[in-house]
Amino acid sequence: MTRISLIALGAFAIMASAICLLVLLPNAMLSDVAAPSALADYTAVQAQGRAIYVREGCVYCHSQQVRDPSFTTDVDRGWGTRATVPADYVFDRPHLLGTMRTGPDLINVGQRLPDIGWHLIHLYDPRSLVSWSTMPAFPYLFERKAPGDVRAEDRVVAIPGTRAPKGVIVVARPEAIALAEYLISLSRQYPVNATTGGSHDPR
Repeated sequence: MTRISLIALGAFAIMASAICLLVLLPNAMLSDVAAPSALADYTAVQAQGRAIYVREGCVYCHSQQVRDPSFTTDVDRGWGTRATVPADYVFDRPHLLGTMRTGPDLINVGQRLPDIGWHLIHLYDPRSLVSWSTMPAFPYLFERKAPGDVRAEDRVVAIPGTRAPKGVIVVARPEAIALAEYLISLSRQYPVNATTGGSHDPR
């Protein structure tokens, strides 16, 4: 066997081992985790919003995991009341745990900020709500309409302060509404069995 063949075989063995240890084995171990009774699957609109969340790269700046309070300050920061467990992600394919926290963790953002109007304003112009925010704006998820063109069924977004556009009305497109609906669906505060990650049994 040539040296190149040995190198190729070794590389294949390393990749196969990594896939088994990091993908296949964890998937098999967690495949029988039941959803907590308080955790509902995403609605069609929320699932659409989740796809937009992935498409827009939100996971690059936001995590969705509250880490163990015994060695982190996640709970002290108000990001959740407990560490997240495998059961919290039963309906997440793919999972969006993330590793970067340029912005705050979002796994419980629906609990902290349940107002869809706030999220729509924040998506259109983050700095109209948080002056020091580094989050990019997503104005293409909205329309600017002349006041006379606004329809009764339009979701008007009232931008506060001096950053409000002059002479036009901001209207949320369906994509913006779906993304905001997904964000307010994120709440993992129900009790769970921390050992198994499954539903909490009060007995």
